Amino acid sequence: MADNFKYYCFGFFILFFVLSARELFVHSESNNVKEIPSTKVGSGLFLGPTLKFRYCYSCGYQKAFQEYYTILQQKYPEIIVEGENYNPSGLSMIIAKALGVIKVALIVCIVSGVNILQYTGIPLQSWWSWCVDNKLYSCMMVFFLSNALEAQLVSTGAFEISFNDMPVWSKLETGRIPQPPELFQIIDNNLQFQTTVELKPGFAK
Repeated sequence: MADNFKYYCFGFFILFFVLSARELFVHSESNNVKEIPSTKVGSGLFLGPTLKFRYCYSCGYQKAFQEYYTILQQKYPEIIVEGENYNPSGLSMIIAKALGVIKVALIVCIVSGVNILQYTGIPLQSWWSWCVDNKLYSCMMVFFLSNALEAQLVSTGAFEISFNDMPVWSKLETGRIPQPPELFQIIDNNLQFQTTVELKPGFAK
């Protein structure tokens, strides 16, 4: 019975380690990759206007982007719609990645029973003895608390929209995501302005 419990706990430890390593090395790369590839309409010789969304992935705004993506491709098939994660400031990202490294290191030390305090000259603390004696609970605490802190650091609350690289909406400034009619009006105004400019050969470019 004791051996089965030991293997059961070991399986949990491996799961924590794999999830932590995946978040550290895979999720950081996915922030720089567009969540939905841009769609280009036409033969490739003509590229329509570009509407770019930069949103907070950790805030759950990817779903809002996907809904807009579907609606816009139906209403404005000539527009290229792109989306990507809005990365936080450099310092916040560095701290979040550092927390990820510390999280993995702590879980490994707890599982292996290594006393990390002995390398700093600090006597063995009762809290570390508790962590080693209660590996399952301590690993869960480290995993979920670290994830909560990382999510808070990378959460920007952003939902920024630009039309041909010109900002047309900012949730950071307005405090909200635009309603579909508002975004349609913005797009129509920009398309009308672009058409007006193209019809005036002498217009300064």
